[in-house]
Amino acid sequence: MKVLNFAMLAGVAGLLASCGGSSVVEPADLNNQRVFFAYNSAEISEDAENNLLGQSLYMKHHDDVKVQIAGNCDERGSTEYNLALGARRANAAKKVLVNDGIDASRISTISYGKERPLVQGTGESVWKYNRNATTTVK
Repeated sequence: MKVLNFAMLAGVAGLLASCGGSSVVEPADLNNQRVFFAYNSAEISEDAENNLLGQSLYMKHHDDVKVQIAGNCDERGSTEYNLALGARRANAAKKVLVNDGIDASRISTISYGKERPLVQGTGESVWKYNRNATTTVK
């Protein structure tokens, strides 16, 4: 009997390990939730998707909440290019929320391009923080 129980526990442990753990966590507040992007990209990373799915969970539990997602860029590139890239980033983040069931009318987007850096300075150690989409409650 002990061998059977052990075998069952081992099977369950293997099943759980193969499923992987979810990194989706509902935040306590949506203000200043940020997802970050690679250089010259609006592609949503796995970490960013998990963050956004947590935001979606919050919005599902708070039907009255409307948000704005602001797309931001680092200082490299022209103003026009960065405004367009910031818009793509904000819309990519919005798409994750909408695909997870949040009504698109609850989410507005804006691009600030490179005009509102999160961190002042130059170099990759600074730029990686300025390439983001920031969610705030409206």
